[in-house]
Amino acid sequence: MNKKIRAAIAGGTGYTGGELFRILLNHPDVEIVAATTTSSEGTPVASVHRDLIGETDLCFGQELNDPDVIFLCLGHGISREFVDTHDIKPSCRIIDLGNDFRLDGNYAGRQFIYGLCESAREEVRQAHDVANPGCFATAIQLAVLPLAAAGLINDEIHVTAITGSTGAGKKPVETTHFSYRSDNISIYKLFSHQHLAEIRQNICRVGQLSSATPKTPTVNFVPLRGDFARGIFASVYTRAAEGMTQEDYRKLYEDYYADSPFVFHSADGISMKEVVNTNKGLVHVEMHDGYVHIASCIDNLVKGAAGQAVQNMNLMFGLPEDRGLHLKPSAF
Repeated sequence: MNKKIRAAIAGGTGYTGGELFRILLNHPDVEIVAATTTSSEGTPVASVHRDLIGETDLCFGQELNDPDVIFLCLGHGISREFVDTHDIKPSCRIIDLGNDFRLDGNYAGRQFIYGLCESAREEVRQAHDVANPGCFATAIQLAVLPLAAAGLINDEIHVTAITGSTGAGKKPVETTHFSYRSDNISIYKLFSHQHLAEIRQNICRVGQLSSATPKTPTVNFVPLRGDFARGIFASVYTRAAEGMTQEDYRKLYEDYYADSPFVFHSADGISMKEVVNTNKGLVHVEMHDGYVHIASCIDNLVKGAAGQAVQNMNLMFGLPEDRGLHLKPSAF
């Protein structure tokens, strides 16, 4: 496209904001025109995100500077307040990376579409505003979307998933402190994680769209804190459908993700380092004793946040879905 997309980033001092800067500064069709914050006004972006030294002279401020799209990287529950208190032109699109609009997207005359591209690509293409999915929600749904679309969820879904310390945000707390996190694993929000609601809602929606049984599945989720900085690895299993073989399931996943530029089924086992630093998602399917097991991994800050937001932006503005998102994994 000839005219670059004018992008603003609100709340860009955190990890997700830093990843957005990194990706958008190298996006051939985007110009970052504003970076707003309440805590670092006048501060150079590169002094907050030091991996961007030499990449940008942009400073944090309060003016939006008439953007075409605003990325909201605010704390959960703050995006609605931002929409209420800022003069945002109706023509300006919003992509919210918080949880304010994931379950109920109707707000202030805007309709936020749940932006998991692998389940709603055409809806995102037509959307004016998008609610970006959560990081755990993304990893887990990539593992079960093909089952939901085929009507093959007939039992409870069991999930154990581990995330890096960046998933807890930049503000330090006891459980993100190096002394706690190093050489340590712990459970938190057992069976009660906030992403469960959006997982159930979207899986049910996908089942309804495919004419599968519109039954809300039970998802038993055990989240773990890992002793690493970034990435999510999910182990997901449920009872296999009668008559389905491992080959059937693998073909189901390969077919479902055949048009995805980022999500791939691997016939071999997967590891988290194969996706860290990228917008890629990997899944691996096996059958054992009447159960189908799906391993799924993503980078929580990229496919689970900033990269997925840019993927949504690309679709919303009619760009190739993978534009500006060809990122090399840190596999060694």
